[in-house]
Formats: sequence, C-alpha cells, structure tokens
Amino acid sequence: MTGQNGRAQVGIVSDIVLQRHRLQAAAAKFGLDVCFSGDPERLQGYPEFPEARLWLVTLEDEADHPALFDYLLEHTEVPVLFGLDQAPVSGSADYFRWERRLLGKLEQQLGELAQLDSIASIKELEVQAPESQASPELPQWLTPAAPGSVAEDVWVLCASLGGPAAVKAFLDSLPPGLPVGFIYAQHIDGNFAEVLTRVLGRHAHYKLQHAEENYRVKNGDVVLMPVEHEWKFDSTGVLTEQNTPWPGPYGPSIDQVLLNTADHYGAHCHVILFSGMGNDGVIAAPLLKAYGSRVWVQESASCGNSSMPDSVAATGSASFCGTPEQLAEELVNTIEKSCLLKGRQKRGTA
Repeated sequence: MTGQNGRAQVGIVSDIVLQRHRLQAAAAKFGLDVCFSGDPERLQGYPEFPEARLWLVTLEDEADHPALFDYLLEHTEVPVLFGLDQAPVSGSADYFRWERRLLGKLEQQLGELAQLDSIASIKELEVQAPESQASPELPQWLTPAAPGSVAEDVWVLCASLGGPAAVKAFLDSLPPGLPVGFIYAQHIDGNFAEVLTRVLGRHAHYKLQHAEENYRVKNGDVVLMPVEHEWKFDSTGVLTEQNTPWPGPYGPSIDQVLLNTADHYGAHCHVILFSGMGNDGVIAAPLLKAYGSRVWVQESASCGNSSMPDSVAATGSASFCGTPEQLAEELVNTIEKSCLLKGRQKRGTA
C-alpha cells in the first residue's frame, strides 16, 4: 500500500470530476500517491481492487450510489473517509482552508505527512565544506549595522521539508553587517533544534539563536521560533512566550508567526518562503502584502519540495522568486536601495 517511492497510497472516489482533480492535486501536495481516481461505477468495475492505505469518498448525492459503501466494506479493511467537503475555487482563501482541513483528516488516519528533515539530513550540511568563493562584501553605500543595535526591519524566513539546506545557502550568501534581523520559522521536531542551530551557523555570518523571553531582535540576529508554544511580540517589541501551542498541525505555525511578527513590525516585516510541503503561509501572506510588506518565494526547481512556496505564489502575493542565492542578492540590493533613498530624504530635509 505504498508506491515505488515509498509514499503512502490513497484511493479517490467521486462522481464529480472537478472534485477528483482537486483531491488528487491536494494528495500530491501532501506527498501521497494516488492509486485510483474515478467514479463509483469505475471502481466497482475495476479488474483488481486497488491497494490503498486510505479511501477518500465524496459524492454529489450518496443515494445515487447505494451499493458503494457495502462494496468498499467487502473489499478493504483500511479506513474510508466519506462525506468530504467539496473543494472551493482553487487559489482562494477558502480553498487553502479546505486543504488544511483535509490535511488534518489525512493525518488522523495516516500519521504526519509533512516528513520533516531528519537529524541525519541536517547533519549532512554540517560536514559539507564551505564553498571556496570569497565571502560576500557589504555594498560600499551601506554602513555596517552597529553591533547589538535593535533591528527596525525584520524578515521572516519560513521553511519546512528541504528548508534547512535552502536557508543555509541563503544565509551563507549574505555579507556581514546588514541592517536587518531575521526570524526563522522551520517545521521541525523540537529535538532537532540544537543541531539545526549549530549547523546553519557553521559557515555563515548570521548565527542562529533560540527565542528568549523579553528579547528584542537585533540586526544580524537569526532567531529560531520554538516548536512547542506560540511566541508573540509585546507592545514594546520584545518576545514573549504564550502558554498555548501553535495553532494548526505543525509547530511553529508559519501563518501565525507571520501574523504575530507583522502585528508589531507592520510594513517593516517581510517574508521569504523556502522549500516545504503543504501550504502553511498562504493565509498570512496576502495580509502581509496588504500591509505593504514584501513577500518572496524560493523558485520551484531549487526546492527539495516546492508545495509551500508554490502555494504562496499562487495567491498572487509574491513579488520576487529566485534560488536561495538569488534571494540573498535581491535582499542586499533592496536594503541598499532603501538606505540610499533614506539618505536622499534626509539631505532633502536638511
């Protein structure tokens, strides 16, 4: 009941063609193989009953197919999910909420689907030698940020499956001294956090650190959001831990990290969506764009899994797409232009 690539297989039965297509697309996004997709008559006429770990059934009117339920009970002992909600218009906020509800139901039966990076795959990054190319230099028009200075602009780096490698490549491509702080929201087992912190800072100018109570994000920081509980910024801009877990199936919730950060920083909060499975971030990204924030995504070909950045791109919120190295270059250019503009504005008012 697994495909050749080891992924769990599901069967889809619906008398609504569009619903079958959307269920199949969602299953693929969540890393599942579809061993059958068709209407009830096709399933009942199938020469050999497909082997699936789970069946998804949604019908326009169950009374039209009275024999289907008994047929499934006779031929399989795996779970059957009946009466799934019909998918809304693809790309809408309701559609992404529907996907998230579907993911929750799938994981109740199959266990966690967004296979997070294992500790072994993260450690592989640790033994990789740094590239021989020279370290990036800060543009001549930029004054290095004073050590320990509070960050006015914060970028939230969001990632899931395949994310550590992408985020490391991004940080390794940045010059030291940029006047910016980072919040890092990575779907990961909390037991891996120490290894992740050590590995990603091995060759970079920007070192990871854990979120701390009453801490204010400084220029040059990369603050890793903890997995267990939600964190927010209070009215003075310091981090504070909540007594509640992150909402949603994964910790930290990328949507909630974005909303909590933007609640304090407003248009000075920006986001980059790196490699990951699922669609965490699609609810918050359009809201950040409305605030005036920048929303960037990693381009598909360079992702270990592109579902998460692709989902955000599909909302129309993303204004830039590139490899981790291109994203780093664009960030440096953006900060340089912003600082030059501020300098001209100051001279104009002098």
